Amino acid sequence: MKHIDLNCDLGESFGAYTIGNDERVIPLISSANVACGFHAADPVVMDRTVRMAKEAGCKVGAHIGFPDLMGFGRRNMVISAEEAKTYTIYQLGALKGFLDAYGLKMQHVKPHGALYNMAAKDHALSLAICEGIKAVDPQLILMGLAGSEMLKAAEELGLSTASEVFADRAYMPDGSLVPRSREGAVIHDEDEACRRVLRMVTEGTVEAIDGTVIPLKADTVCVHGDNDKALLFVQKIRAMLKENGCEIRSLCEGRSADAAENLCIEKSAEAAESGAKKS
Repeated sequence: MKHIDLNCDLGESFGAYTIGNDERVIPLISSANVACGFHAADPVVMDRTVRMAKEAGCKVGAHIGFPDLMGFGRRNMVISAEEAKTYTIYQLGALKGFLDAYGLKMQHVKPHGALYNMAAKDHALSLAICEGIKAVDPQLILMGLAGSEMLKAAEELGLSTASEVFADRAYMPDGSLVPRSREGAVIHDEDEACRRVLRMVTEGTVEAIDGTVIPLKADTVCVHGDNDKALLFVQKIRAMLKENGCEIRSLCEGRSADAAENLCIEKSAEAAESGAKKS
């Protein structure tokens, strides 16, 4: 049975402003990307989101972004490599405090918005982010756009990676996401989203906005928490994946299963080889 991680960007409310439907989405996913106070969230929101994730048995990762509450982290910023690294360390530290309080371990790190899109194409920026991650915990998984510079930089530094695909975003022919300013960038039809996800997970391809078919690797599928149909998307995608023989597992659980399966295969091969020698 194939397994896939299902992630969502959560904990993005701030003060009196509520974004998303976290309490209903969290039980349906396997990995939660929790905002760390730069592009969204505040201490109370972070605490509540981590608590809900623990209650649901959902793994938690840091959703790091530019210091841009006003623009929700979706505005490009020019920052130095030192700033990128220290912004990363700062945000991981903020989330780690809440995880420690609830006896949880951070699973992964995923950049947000403009930082995510810029790092996907900027190797130097990606490297600085990954250096910050490694400085805090080299066991963390870097979740990034499939085929991006982020994943290449993480692999250079010896970090584990997870190739992310999007249920509700359109793709450019080069594998990058269509800018939100362009018509058709966000997919609002849940049935279309399901069809695209199934193709990405089972075939490793997706149809770009110009009609070309491009390859990509899918370790984890993202459904945006601020999408007005986020709950419906998650429900339908989860059901569709199960119907097609895909089990929903967090990144760390999936890798543990892979390791166990590989060990079992190795032992079977060893046993067969030993039996052949005896005969």
